[in-house]
Formats: sequence, structure tokens, C-alpha cells
Amino acid sequence: MRRSRFAAYVGSLLLALAAVLTGTGTAHAAEGPYVALGDSYSSGVGAGSYISSSGDCKRSTKAYPYLWAAANSPSSFAFTACSGARTGDVLASQLTPLTSATALVSITIGGNDAGFADVMTTCVLQSDSSCLSRINTAKAYVDSTLPGQLDNVYSAISSRAPNAHVVVLGYPRFYQLGATCLGLSETKRKAINDAADYLDTAIAKRAANHGFAWGDVRPTFTGHELCSGSAWLHSLNLLNIGESYHPTAAGQSGGYLPVLNSAA
Repeated sequence: MRRSRFAAYVGSLLLALAAVLTGTGTAHAAEGPYVALGDSYSSGVGAGSYISSSGDCKRSTKAYPYLWAAANSPSSFAFTACSGARTGDVLASQLTPLTSATALVSITIGGNDAGFADVMTTCVLQSDSSCLSRINTAKAYVDSTLPGQLDNVYSAISSRAPNAHVVVLGYPRFYQLGATCLGLSETKRKAINDAADYLDTAIAKRAANHGFAWGDVRPTFTGHELCSGSAWLHSLNLLNIGESYHPTAAGQSGGYLPVLNSAA
């Protein structure tokens, strides 16, 4: 009897280990409702296959929240992330689906508050010094104002969905440095990468203070930045400005989805 119990115990351990190694285990948050909040990096701008009913929010069936829901079959899926969203937009129009039953929440937010679009416009159109100056202004905003705005969003999520596992995902670095590449100078590319790191560090700190999981996408995007020859980000697209510097479908499935899988 003791032997059979021991064998069963060992067998269960081996099955659990196999599930971890092969990825066949079910994420703990997959059973309950899932709500995907955030900005264009969560809605899927740049990935194509936009859901017509989402309008200017440009929610994509190739965005990481949609892919995660399709693979994990949560009991319900609410996709309220929207292109261009700032922290105030999340508070004003994205939180309605959250309830005490919500099991998983994912979010990317903060880039638009920090002036992402204006930083890139300045760096593309103006001099190195102007680019660095605009980035320094954005960093000052990240230091002085963004933490409080993130706190407001994270506190509202906790209040409305007190039982949810919340995953805050960050932003990738844009450029592979040291590569021969047309476009921005190496000075600008390095400064933009440093700004992404600066923003991610600030967001990760606020997420940790609220007890949320942090999803760092920089490792998964490494080797797939602009100038890498295998980019998962759109470069400047004059025919579709809105998709510039956003993840492609491959960036959503290969860069963001694995991070959510690990953190969910």
C-alpha cells in the first residue's frame, strides 16, 4: 500500500513537471473572466485584422489579449483597450467590465501620457539635440506626474476587480544599436531606447507597489527591434502614420503573448 501511494505521488510530480516543461498546464487565471485594458499596444494597432465594431480603437484579432483568450477560453472576455488611450481614458471608459468575479486583467498604459507620439515626431523630423531635449521633457513627466496617474488606474482596477490577477505589460526598445540602418542617427536611437527603459522602470515600480505582476517584453523583442533585419515593429510608415512604431502581428504573438502566458 505504501509503495503504491509513493508511486502515485511520484507519478503526480512527474505529470506536474511535464506540464511545466511542455507548457500544457492551464494558467490559473484562465477559468474566470478576462478583461484586457490599455492603449494601442494592447488593442493591436499595427497587427491588422481589426474588429470593425471597435472603430478608431482598432482592436485586432491578432492582438495578444485576443490570442490569449482564444487559446485559454476564459469564461468571458472583455476587450476594451483602445488606440491612443491615456490613463484618464482607461478610467473614463474602459473599466466597466471589471467585477469581483474578474479573474485576469492585462494592461499597457503610460506611453501616451508620457508623450510617445510627440517624442517620435520630434526625433524623426528634428535634430539630435531637439530629440534629446524632447526625451528629457518626457522623462521629467515620468518622474513627476506619471506615477500618480498610474496609481489612479491601478487603484481603480483593484477596487473594481479585487480578486483579479493583474498583469501590467511594458513597452519594447525600438532599435537594435550598432547596426547599419537607414533613418535616425545612432544618438537618437540610443536615446529612444533609454527612454523606453526609463518608462518601463517607472511602470514596473508602480505595478509592484500595487501587488501586480510585471510583464517585461524587452527580452522577447530582443533581436527583433528595428534595424535588426527581423523587426517585430513597424518603422515610420508615411502611408499609415498610426501604425508607425507599433508591434506587427509577429510582435503581438511572439513578443507580447509569451509574456502574458508567463505572467497570467
